[in-house]
Amino acid sequence: MQVARQMPRSLLLRSAQRLFSTGSGYDLCVIGGGPGGYVAAIKAAQLGLKTVCVERRGKLGGTCLNVGCIPSKSLLHNSHLYHMAKHDLAGRGIKINGTVELDLGKMMKNKEKSITMLTKGIEMLFKHNKVDYVVGHGSLVGPNSVKVALNAGGEQVIETKNIMLATGSDVVSLPGIDLDEKQIVSSTGALDLEKVPEKLTVIGGGVIGLELGSVWSRLGSEVTVVEFLDAIGGLGIDSEVAKQFMAILKKQGIQFKMKTKVTGVVKEGGKCKVISEAAAGGSPESWGADVVLVCVGRREFKDNLGLETVGVELEGKKVKVDHHYRTNIPSIYAIGDIVKGPMLAHKAEDEGCLVSEYLATGKEPHLDYNCVPSVVYTYPEVAWVGKTEDDLKKEGVAFKKGKYVFGANSRAKANQEELGFVKVLADKQTDKLLGVHIVNAIAGELIGEACIGIEYGASSEDIARVCHAHPTLSEALKGAAQMTAFGKAINSP
Repeated sequence: MQVARQMPRSLLLRSAQRLFSTGSGYDLCVIGGGPGGYVAAIKAAQLGLKTVCVERRGKLGGTCLNVGCIPSKSLLHNSHLYHMAKHDLAGRGIKINGTVELDLGKMMKNKEKSITMLTKGIEMLFKHNKVDYVVGHGSLVGPNSVKVALNAGGEQVIETKNIMLATGSDVVSLPGIDLDEKQIVSSTGALDLEKVPEKLTVIGGGVIGLELGSVWSRLGSEVTVVEFLDAIGGLGIDSEVAKQFMAILKKQGIQFKMKTKVTGVVKEGGKCKVISEAAAGGSPESWGADVVLVCVGRREFKDNLGLETVGVELEGKKVKVDHHYRTNIPSIYAIGDIVKGPMLAHKAEDEGCLVSEYLATGKEPHLDYNCVPSVVYTYPEVAWVGKTEDDLKKEGVAFKKGKYVFGANSRAKANQEELGFVKVLADKQTDKLLGVHIVNAIAGELIGEACIGIEYGASSEDIARVCHAHPTLSEALKGAAQMTAFGKAINSP
């Protein structure tokens, strides 16, 4: 039997470069310089494609780096340190002489410093990898043409063999509630408040609302979260995890109004009046707030993108793509928030790389959304990957569960951070790992091992038998897997 031999990678790359780099114009134009777009542009250039990236913001990195993931993590980290200094360090034997004071201006400057360093870093990577960078709003004018309304004025037309749409998403508000980014703010405004509000109402108990509500709660705000559903954490969170997560946040002082619909926000007397009613309907109630944060989701950013001009098909609100991330127009691809799958930065990054590899080498793109992790960066963090118990019950899959609390973990006890648990879900018959859910101070770091396990079809016994360093928090994942695989963990009561 003849075995097909794969072309050596070096020859494959040279072949691809000859294919794409002949003639005028670019091999690839990426519209959008966020996590998906800038990563895709760099990867394409590294693989030999002549690449240009068009970004309207004027700073690379998209929402994530400029007004999302990165600045929120800066504030989450530093507000946690401040809160520890005020409320926790004395109990650890660390005395602070004098009062602990908040310098909000300095905290905000540190946030801006991290943004500047990272955005400049991407620009440097563009120069190093010879990616051209055009600042302006790009729109499709043909299958191989992009018109850019330049921020500096005028227009530029880019001719290119392939186009990748990576325009991300934008904040949305509720009907009748206008964002001024001062008193009634989106996540963008909440990252740039000039003083700590005495009372903050957060509309929406999803990931972004909980993270930013936590920041201002730690800094001294009286925070009330209003959620339309009966659970916090947004779509995809395990119901058992959501319940225990909310109990933890309540103990931290955050108040919740569940199954509640906000019908209006009115400014009066320098403050805001929030008006609501039960989600099922009923008598209205109202209360006051200094700042109202609206976190009710995000919308795909397709404004003036020219989709209709060239006839790009949609699938609901998403751009319709095939398994190669190609639209119905063969030369146009789309990734990130504007296509199906979770609206997460790391998902967009992977898609961008995959499409660039496909264009340069012909390597088939593959990304299993079931293996894309989600993280809520509160304290403790909440992270999960794979199926929830709710999913498995709905799908009729017989499963077994192992749950290991961090109170039984030696490192957690030594660190005085015993909150949370690990839950492992596995197929009852085959023991195949189906889902992992973690509540812990560093859950976002711990979830990576579970992602690898699910991606490569590991069993819970595989995780249980892997030697983990002692003492570490990662041993809790091993403990939960031992309970799933063997019915009992060594260190669990």
